[in-house]
Amino acid sequence: MYVRFWGVRGSVASPGRDTVVYGGNTACLELRLNGSDRVIIIDAGSGIRSLGAHLIRTRSAPIEAEIFLTHTHWDHIMGFPFFDPIYRPNTRLKVYGPITYEEDTLDRIVGDQLSYRYFPVRHSELSAAISYHQLREEEMRFSDGLRIKTKYLNHSLLCLGYRFEHDGKVLCTGYDTEPFQNVFSDDPASPGYDPVVCEEGARAVADANKALLDFFRDADILIHDAQYTLREYSAGKSGWGHSPMEHAIQTAIAAGVKKVVLFHHDPDRRDDELQALEKRFRAAQQPLGKPEILVAREGMQLSA
Repeated sequence: MYVRFWGVRGSVASPGRDTVVYGGNTACLELRLNGSDRVIIIDAGSGIRSLGAHLIRTRSAPIEAEIFLTHTHWDHIMGFPFFDPIYRPNTRLKVYGPITYEEDTLDRIVGDQLSYRYFPVRHSELSAAISYHQLREEEMRFSDGLRIKTKYLNHSLLCLGYRFEHDGKVLCTGYDTEPFQNVFSDDPASPGYDPVVCEEGARAVADANKALLDFFRDADILIHDAQYTLREYSAGKSGWGHSPMEHAIQTAIAAGVKKVVLFHHDPDRRDDELQALEKRFRAAQQPLGKPEILVAREGMQLSA
């Protein structure tokens, strides 16, 4: 399998002279499988616009694709109205994603972007055949040997990590997420301190973090949230649903991952900062061997 990065930013698109090297589009990945024509797209951030143009330019057959949304925060779906294949009558598109609120179904959340309030074309006017499929934590098997597992992450909105397994190779996504932490005080001087509740909370957190490690276990490629440095995270970003880079690397080490890709860059992170961070982390990791550390960049292609 191989993956191509069409958008690597988090929160909001950030074009400009400071993001020329790594790119300013929000999350979008293209995943291809060996010996298969299957087109898998992970997230529909602003990067999906260029992917759509690429598919139309390079494919002679009608486009059939599957989009797997990690969640429906805007930076992960904002590119959908600009995905050119949805205006082509021969396109067949399946959109998968987590159930957020029962009254707001996936088709409604994604499709409401295409209403006259926000956009000049309505969803009902699209030419493509589009179906929506809501996901929970589950496992799916497909006829070409592809197996997909999903796992709930730690974010402010229900968010899924994906584990794609095919032909003996594994690619995992782990964004938007941050380490699970005990929300109950462990300070005996605290007015709300309850040792039993605190202990139960600590146990639940340990179980949740271990389950996530098991989900990533032995992956060939792990694409992990790395919006902050540890210093930034500790200085007021905890609880915002994103990870420090140091945590992403430690997670990859603990899970036996071969290659970890730091992803979902902060929109204010400049190219020179990312280059310096990549150099520092790779130098620190080099004596240990695995995992290989990479910083996601638009246009980057990786094989597993």
